[in-house]
Amino acid sequence: MSSLDWIVKMDRFNNYLQKTCLVAGFLCLVLSCENRADYSEINVVDPIGQLESTYLKDLDACLAIIEQMKGEEDLDTLQTFYHQARAKFKEMEPVLSFHDINNYASLNAPNILKVEEEDQTDIKIREAKSFQSLEEEIYADQPDLERIHSAAEFIASRLELIKITTDLSHYKPYHILWLVRKQLVRTATTGVTGFDSPVLENSLEDAVLAFAKAEYYLFLYEDKFQHPALKDSWRRAFTAAVNDLKSTDFDSFDRYEFIQQHIDPMLAIWNETAADWEIQFPLELAMSNEATHLFGKESLSPDYFADHQVGQLKKEQVNLGRMLFNDTSLSADGSMSCASCHVADLAFSDGKKTPKGLDRNSPGLTYAAYQRGFFYDKRSGSLEGQIISVIENEKEFHSDLRQFVGSIANEQKYVQAFANSYKSKIDERSVRRAIADYVRSLTDWDSRFDLSIRGEIDDLTQAEINGFNLFMGKAKCATCHFAPVFNGTVPPDYLDTEIEHLGVPEKADWENAIIDSDPGRYTVFKTSSRKHFFKTPSIRNIALTAPYMHNGVYQTLEEVVKFYNLGGGYGIGITDQEFQTLPPDPLDLTEKEQSDLISFMKSLTDARYNSHTSINPKAL
Repeated sequence: MSSLDWIVKMDRFNNYLQKTCLVAGFLCLVLSCENRADYSEINVVDPIGQLESTYLKDLDACLAIIEQMKGEEDLDTLQTFYHQARAKFKEMEPVLSFHDINNYASLNAPNILKVEEEDQTDIKIREAKSFQSLEEEIYADQPDLERIHSAAEFIASRLELIKITTDLSHYKPYHILWLVRKQLVRTATTGVTGFDSPVLENSLEDAVLAFAKAEYYLFLYEDKFQHPALKDSWRRAFTAAVNDLKSTDFDSFDRYEFIQQHIDPMLAIWNETAADWEIQFPLELAMSNEATHLFGKESLSPDYFADHQVGQLKKEQVNLGRMLFNDTSLSADGSMSCASCHVADLAFSDGKKTPKGLDRNSPGLTYAAYQRGFFYDKRSGSLEGQIISVIENEKEFHSDLRQFVGSIANEQKYVQAFANSYKSKIDERSVRRAIADYVRSLTDWDSRFDLSIRGEIDDLTQAEINGFNLFMGKAKCATCHFAPVFNGTVPPDYLDTEIEHLGVPEKADWENAIIDSDPGRYTVFKTSSRKHFFKTPSIRNIALTAPYMHNGVYQTLEEVVKFYNLGGGYGIGITDQEFQTLPPDPLDLTEKEQSDLISFMKSLTDARYNSHTSINPKAL
């Protein structure tokens, strides 16, 4: 053997040893994080300094592993590195996702194109380079090393940026409580669904790591507790939740029980802690500071989703909005009101494939308040903006708000109603707000599912509970329809409502189908990679809103579930659409599982509609 060969061989051996030691070292670190006893008696003089130091150590550890991936070509080694880097990323998650929302979203982004459309002159299109894209590429049938290295390079540079810009010195105890609660909600709504572990379905293990670190951060403030029993409640709650997460595999995990028996009780303890620490919150985030349930009417703040202060809606305001909603003088010829296409008894849909003269199905309006975009193509950013668009649309009201305001300005019932409800005269702004507030009021949160998971009744069948667990797990429904609203607005920050390209066909064909001609979001900015993208609606009250999809192509929930079970557009032969967002593989749900899914969805019908669930929309 030549001297050169010997040097090369030794270099390779040393490199191997370094990688092996690094992996082993990080494995020990990861395993040690599950030793929660180390976190339960923490008492530090400088909790914020300790928090920042711990967070940056996790970041450094994650960065060191990612750096090793940038030039690695051995697939087994890449997979090992990925597991360890992701584990450290999940330990970073409670702080990173709270402190730096945008960078967290970038590093945790789905493996699809990121398109940002501010206006016609400012459209940004980026390929995802994230932990999700790494996971899908590393575990692909034919991994692309160039793409893997490029993603690793991006992640490393982003971690470096986060490292040098991190400053948590301004944090107060209320920040820590928000941080902990956000992790609880994220785990329950996206964490256990496989949302960010699309291939490995490593969600339960991820949650164990994130919960351990959230508990650690909470107990940095052990001295804030005035009642020792409250500390014990937290320790028992974290222990029970983690044990549940460790008890089974992804498909078998009981998410219904996890939320009911662990997340909701922890939210209640969180509220007790806020009182015990005598916290004065400066504002509310998406979740109300008094929320004690994930599925509760008071859990999400309407103000967070509106562009103005909504507050607690009064009965007089709701009644006024209802009057306007049903007033046909909104339209130019006096023949149409909002209720013409949004029938109250059908959860404010209309039971038709598409309304006369229009190209898209009328969506239900219940729970529409919790969105960041309106219409199927998200062309409007607020409920008030949506109302203006409908009134001015020549295919709908073909009118203008000034005309309507003029027509009702002297009607005593309206003059008095506006004065009583809003202390306001009748003008365009007050009319918009009144109608929008009525739509905001359509959030009852009293379906059999809501009441049952909150423990107020015990009325769900095993099939319905199984259906929820499938929805949140194996069937992957909740990776697009996020709990608790079950629409496309992504928790726990609720800053974006997603749009998807499902491959919806023009007809209900199950083989050799043809994509529906409606270009969807493309019509707004003409971005080619957004052709056939549509907003993800809520499935609450879905039993009443047939037919389904933006074009009303499916008449029954059975057809909808079949479409998804086959693999969406790919599964029915639509293979010429490269930007489809559904995985092409079938879900392989059994007939019983499909039936259970439908049973769960029907349990989301609000109490006001319980006597209407047998209505056949096509008969209207």
